[in-house]
Amino acid sequence: MESNHNTTKMTAAELSFLWATYINDSMSICVLHYFLQNIEDPEIKVLVEHALELSQQHVAKIKEMFINENISVPQGFTEQDVNLKAERLFSDIFYLKYIKNMAGGGLGGYSRMLPNIYREDVKTFYSKALTSSLELERKATVLALEKGVATRPSYIPYPQKVEFVHKQSFFLEGLGRRGSLSGTEISHLHFNIETNQLGASISTGFSQAAKTKKVKNYFLRGKEIAIKHQKVFKDYLEKNSLPVPPGFEQEVTSSIESPFSEKLMMFHFSLMIYAGIGNYGIAISESQRSDLVVDYSRLNAEVLKYSEDGINIMIANEWLEQPPLSVDRKDLTKS
Repeated sequence: MESNHNTTKMTAAELSFLWATYINDSMSICVLHYFLQNIEDPEIKVLVEHALELSQQHVAKIKEMFINENISVPQGFTEQDVNLKAERLFSDIFYLKYIKNMAGGGLGGYSRMLPNIYREDVKTFYSKALTSSLELERKATVLALEKGVATRPSYIPYPQKVEFVHKQSFFLEGLGRRGSLSGTEISHLHFNIETNQLGASISTGFSQAAKTKKVKNYFLRGKEIAIKHQKVFKDYLEKNSLPVPPGFEQEVTSSIESPFSEKLMMFHFSLMIYAGIGNYGIAISESQRSDLVVDYSRLNAEVLKYSEDGINIMIANEWLEQPPLSVDRKDLTKS
């Protein structure tokens, strides 16, 4: 019979998931608290308040679980990492798009975690987190539609009959290019344009607010990469006479006062980079055009190099907490 969850130790997966969730949600609490200081739209404010409440619940629950099992609670991010009196850096529409993206990221992350969790209390925690993220994303989508700022993926004709692939050129354009895109390919292109638009907007704001030259230049480089990647993806849609989602960099103000510590901004950007790497990986696995696969692969390689440079900045400034690790047996034999 399975042991009660109170007497069963957390697995490496369960411990690491909770540790990372604590760090991420402690960052979200800082960011969302700042959003609420200058938000004007009452409907978007309610959405941000709801997102903040979820992150606070997550942090409190994980902290309780760690303390009960004598697990060191991460430092994460605190009130020292946010300046609530800073001038507004982003608009209300940006806040809405940010919440929708954050909730979508939670859906993907929690759904990947759950199959690797066996302890009942941890599984219950992430099941509730998944449900909460689903509801938050739904509310953000409805509100974006109501305010006319949602950008749906393109429409394609409904199939009228069953057809089968007859040529290898459906996959290998070198043998005869397939002129059209599948619905799945369109969906990934649209999504990755939108996430890069968010990345460009955030890097614009963070580069204005950053004070350290190396950090400022890192964000400016990130903006260049995001714009470059958007162009690659937009070309596919435009060549197929499909609409391109409009950008929203105009939702960044001209403020140069930083609402966040550089530690928080660098960490926030690293999370977006990791999410982007995952998004490109999924797009590769679900694309049936070799040219798309090649482009996603080369762009992913560029993002990986950029990510490494960001990690080096964080390590040099002692901004990166070390996650839970396995025992280093070789190190033990040295003593």
